[in-house]
Amino acid sequence: MRAAVLREYGEPLDVTDVPEPTVDPHGAVVDVEACGVCRSDWHAWMGHGEWADDQAPTDFVLGHEPAGTVVEVGDRVESVTVGDRVALPFNLGCGACPECTNGHGNTCLDGRALGFERAAPGAFAERVHLPHADYNAMRLPEGVAARDVAALGCRFMTAYHALEHRARVGAGEWVAVHGCGGVGLSAVQVADALGARVVAVDVNAEALDRASAAGADETVRGDEADVPAAIEAVTGRGAHVSMDALGRAETCRNSVACLRERGTHVQVGLTTDAERGEVSLPTDAMTRWEVDFLGSRGMPPTRYDELLGLLEAGDLDPSVLVGREVGLEDVPARLEAMTTYDTDGVEVLTF
Repeated sequence: MRAAVLREYGEPLDVTDVPEPTVDPHGAVVDVEACGVCRSDWHAWMGHGEWADDQAPTDFVLGHEPAGTVVEVGDRVESVTVGDRVALPFNLGCGACPECTNGHGNTCLDGRALGFERAAPGAFAERVHLPHADYNAMRLPEGVAARDVAALGCRFMTAYHALEHRARVGAGEWVAVHGCGGVGLSAVQVADALGARVVAVDVNAEALDRASAAGADETVRGDEADVPAAIEAVTGRGAHVSMDALGRAETCRNSVACLRERGTHVQVGLTTDAERGEVSLPTDAMTRWEVDFLGSRGMPPTRYDELLGLLEAGDLDPSVLVGREVGLEDVPARLEAMTTYDTDGVEVLTF
């Protein structure tokens, strides 16, 4: 089968023939119909994450936001059958450890990260293996396009888990979103669906236009304003909840600084080799105003139905964020374009 393979960090992916995945007893093989191209793929392609023991291997297939059709199942799989249309979470749970059985499969003690580690080759390929299919396979609602689910991908589930489950955003609250790439735009739409008022921050005018279309009430040009002051002016006392969706030191600190008393910052964006996983924070001010700092990763597979339900009901529409559909041969160039933020909304690989 054809796949896009990481050979060397920062060098174009090698689109070539690779062996077909083989199914394990608890797994399934999925024919990939669509897969999002995400900034987390860019981090992996650049070789980031070694400081957190989270560096993707080389000679490896990236891609972690797939949707498609099951074409083979292992002999111990009980609830997934050939022909099922499914989405695959990138944070794959084992289904048996205490975290999984308590509904926190995104922090599985024996979890695998699809498209990021050797044990779980990714979906920039014609087919992909899904481990522990009974636990991880998410059946798609009737009539939902694979492209839209791939756009939903890790970005929407990450944004939803961060805002709904971790920060517990309430209707009428102000939510600030720093960075309007895929996960940031998803966070804007999710916050709007939860009844929040949204301030979107970015340095790119086109990204802010997309944020407005996705539901942002206000926008701030990060390169033209004192961001915390601008958000305080818009919201009155600052945001109730703020998300750093980019992972730079500047956006992280702006996110914390724009909060009102007892506000909540939620960190979603991963850092680059400029920060190497470490960002200094105004801890005295955070103590004075009882500011919460939360980390958030993906979403538990057992709660994916909440997100698919919002999609089916029309409360979320990832298709409006899709700026470009690409073929497998285009994926190397689209990752390179992320280096200079030269991308258009959410980009999706389709077969």
